[in-house]
Amino acid sequence: MIIDCHTHLNNYHNEEQESLATSLENLQREMRKNRVTISLVLTSYKITPGRPSTRSVVEATRHLNSIYVVAGINYYTFHKDELIELREYIREGKVRGLKIYPGYQEFYPNDAKLEPLFELAQEMEIPLMVHTGDTFTPKGKIKYSHPLHCDDLAVDHPKLKIVICHLGNPWFRDCMEVVYKNANVYTDFSGLVLGNFTDRFEQYMAKQLHEMIVWGLEPDKCLYGSDWPISSMESYLDFMDEIKIPVKDKRKIMFENSVRLFKIPIDQFQLRGDSFFERLRVNGKKMVE
Repeated sequence: MIIDCHTHLNNYHNEEQESLATSLENLQREMRKNRVTISLVLTSYKITPGRPSTRSVVEATRHLNSIYVVAGINYYTFHKDELIELREYIREGKVRGLKIYPGYQEFYPNDAKLEPLFELAQEMEIPLMVHTGDTFTPKGKIKYSHPLHCDDLAVDHPKLKIVICHLGNPWFRDCMEVVYKNANVYTDFSGLVLGNFTDRFEQYMAKQLHEMIVWGLEPDKCLYGSDWPISSMESYLDFMDEIKIPVKDKRKIMFENSVRLFKIPIDQFQLRGDSFFERLRVNGKKMVE
C-alpha cells in the first residue's frame, strides 16, 4: 500500500484556466499507474480558476474513497467564520488536515491570527501541514518559511500535530532538530525537486534523507509525499526505492504513519498485498530487510 500525503489539483501552467476535472482525472491515472492507493490533495492558499477552492475539491472527490482533502488556508483573508464549513467537512471525514503557506504569504506559522485554526485542528485531532523551505515562485519570501519557526508553534501548542512539509529544504538539519525535539512534529519528503530527479540531485537528496532517517529522525515521524504534479510520482517512488532502510521502516513511511496521523480508513480496500513491495518486485529491485 502507498499513501501519497502531498498532492495538488492546481493548474500550475495556467492559473486562469479552470481544469479541476482534468487534473483529477490525471491524478487518478497517475495513482493507478504507480499503484498509489490513497492520495491527500492539498488545496491552495488562494482561489483562481486554476486553483480550485476546498469546497470545489471536496465536491469533486466526495464519491472517491481513494482521495481525501487537506484544506489550504489563506492567511490574508482568514476569518474564524470559515471554520464553520471546514468543521463540517472534517466531521464527515472528507477533510483530513489543514495547510498553511508561510513563505508564499508573509507570516510566521505561529501567528496569533491563526489561533482559531490551531484550536480546530486540536479539537478535531487532525494535523496542520506547514509549507517550509524553498518556494515554487521566486516571489516567495523564505525567511517566513524556515522550519525553525515551527518550533515556536510546536512548543506553544503541544497537542497540535504539525507536519513540516518538504523537509524544510534546504534547511534539512534544522528541520531534523525541530522534528527530533518535539513529539508533536512530523515531516514529509515532498517537493524536493521539480519534475524528475536528476542524477546529481537524486544522489544528494538520497544522502540527506538517509542521514536524517538513520541518525536524526525516527521513521515514525516521516511521511511519504510527492508534491504531484510539480514532482513526478514515478520518479519519487524510484527515489524511495533507493533509500537503504529496513522494510519495516519503509512501511511506516510509505503508509502506516499517514494512516495513523490523518486517521485514514483503509478497511474498505481489498488489499491482496503491499503495492509498494509489489512495485519493487516488478522493478526487479531489492530492499534492505
